[in-house]
Amino acid sequence: MDGKKLEYKGEEALKEIERLTSNADTVQQNILKEILTRNVETDYQSKYMKGSKDVSDFKQCVPVITYKGIQSYIQRIANGEDSSLITGHPITEMLCSSGTSGREPKMMPTIAEDLDRRTFLYNLIMPIINQYVPNLDKGKAMFLYFVKAEMSTPCGLPARTVLTSYYKSNHFKCRGEDRFNNCTSPDQTIFCDDSNQSMYCQLLSGLLHRHQVLRLGAVFASAFLRAISFLERNWVSFCNDIRTGKLDPLITDPDCRKSMAKILSSPDPDLADEINSICSLQSWKGILCQLWPKAKYIEAVVTGSMAQYIPALEYYSDGKLPLVCTMYASSECYFGVNLRPLCDPADVAFTLMPNMGYFEFIPLGGGENGTRVMDIDEDEDVLRDKLVDLVHVRLGCYYELVVTTFAGLYRYRIGDVLQVTGFHNQAPQFRFICRRNVVLSIDTDKTNEEDLHKSITVAKKLLEPFNALLVEYTSSTDTSRVPGHYVLYWEIVHHHESLSPTVDSINNAANPVDDKVLQECCIAVEEELDYIYRRCRSHDKSVGPLEIRVVEPGTFDVLMDYFISQGGSINQYKTPRCIKSKKALKLLDSNVKACFFSPRDPQWIP
Repeated sequence: MDGKKLEYKGEEALKEIERLTSNADTVQQNILKEILTRNVETDYQSKYMKGSKDVSDFKQCVPVITYKGIQSYIQRIANGEDSSLITGHPITEMLCSSGTSGREPKMMPTIAEDLDRRTFLYNLIMPIINQYVPNLDKGKAMFLYFVKAEMSTPCGLPARTVLTSYYKSNHFKCRGEDRFNNCTSPDQTIFCDDSNQSMYCQLLSGLLHRHQVLRLGAVFASAFLRAISFLERNWVSFCNDIRTGKLDPLITDPDCRKSMAKILSSPDPDLADEINSICSLQSWKGILCQLWPKAKYIEAVVTGSMAQYIPALEYYSDGKLPLVCTMYASSECYFGVNLRPLCDPADVAFTLMPNMGYFEFIPLGGGENGTRVMDIDEDEDVLRDKLVDLVHVRLGCYYELVVTTFAGLYRYRIGDVLQVTGFHNQAPQFRFICRRNVVLSIDTDKTNEEDLHKSITVAKKLLEPFNALLVEYTSSTDTSRVPGHYVLYWEIVHHHESLSPTVDSINNAANPVDDKVLQECCIAVEEELDYIYRRCRSHDKSVGPLEIRVVEPGTFDVLMDYFISQGGSINQYKTPRCIKSKKALKLLDSNVKACFFSPRDPQWIP
């Protein structure tokens, strides 16, 4: 990739967006031709194209695949075979997906220039936001970033998350001074792979600079809310550190201690008193605006399953801070940016940048006839004939994203369902709908992540009269009895004082939720699920009554700790909305304090 593209900032970045999107079709065709030319001698491409570099041969011969279709090649490279199995450039590392959206983490190949592409996309963010929020160069950003301890493949290639890869690269470490990206966290606190020590130091840094902070955020909304929970547990220690000018001795990482000593250089009892008075308030509603009074927005992913966290973020900001979702990316490829960052979270749409990879789309329905087909499972040959190019997608239609990359992924199904909401020049804009591979199924029923979220959104409103809030949920199927049934794990708190899941906030509730209300929540979920599910429940009797298992406060924090201990990343962690891991389910079940079943069949009309 042309190194000059790393220099696009300010007006130049905006001009580059216009150039790329105005010529999206040409850019895409050139990207594909370059990929095929570079990789012409690879084993994988030769297998299907017999030495050809022709685009028409690619479209006729190369199959549409899932991870299973490329896994053996990736594993062989991880074991020491040459990168030329799949790509014409040396693979420099393997990127590990979070593993919580599907069944297990995956390794994705990456080459050196992929860091250029990621940096290019990052460099578009601030020029876009600066059009809507001025003077962001006049202060600091309290963004909470985390790395994960690295592993190696059998042959010694680094194996790490995509964000760890970026933060530990020279693109990040040696970045030039940028007034628009002046963060409160010292780099050494970001590089600390002890997430608790990193979190402590980064939050303390944010509090020390509280009057300079203009922006708040983390990669995912869940990580930012976890930080607020951490703040609620540790604010007394933070105040003590600030009052004495000495870092808590529990922080033992030498680089953290050294970097924090530079900003915690002298006692500041006045600042400690300010923070103490705010954090001592009975209610933490709007706490973010009080601790960081100059903050203008919160940046985090709030689309898809992260939409669950919007009410909590709005509570802690008292609805005064816009929720900004800036970009769309994955371990496989970085895709695009949100050109309207201050839009409502429900309206977030990403413009795919045509220079990031070659994009194709599997049609899933929608558009003029309003139908949606979410269960496309045809074989590879059928899917190959259905693929649509980037510039030929249709407004309102639903698609599954397919990507071809320089690093050796060919027509790879990302698993994301997107809806076309508009166009910016030639480039389509997409709303993220859900992950295709997150489903509940007992019989012929199939419930995807979006439908599950919608049904729970309706049901949880029944908790509101009791001043209660559903703060987290996940699901599973219980087939230990016949018929099997859906199980929802709910963590509920009363927010008369705080949204944090503390025991006191549950036990001191003035209006506890009674059994009948939770039973009504069960039936409310079922009434919102689709036709097939309700038929299985009411007519076929092939699915049993839905169950809600209410778990102890803090259970989902423990669940997150478990997944991180298994190789996940605090940066990339998303609460899995469907769990199949026996150990994770055992953890959840060990914290269940009450169970409720749907009291009747949902309505179903043939």
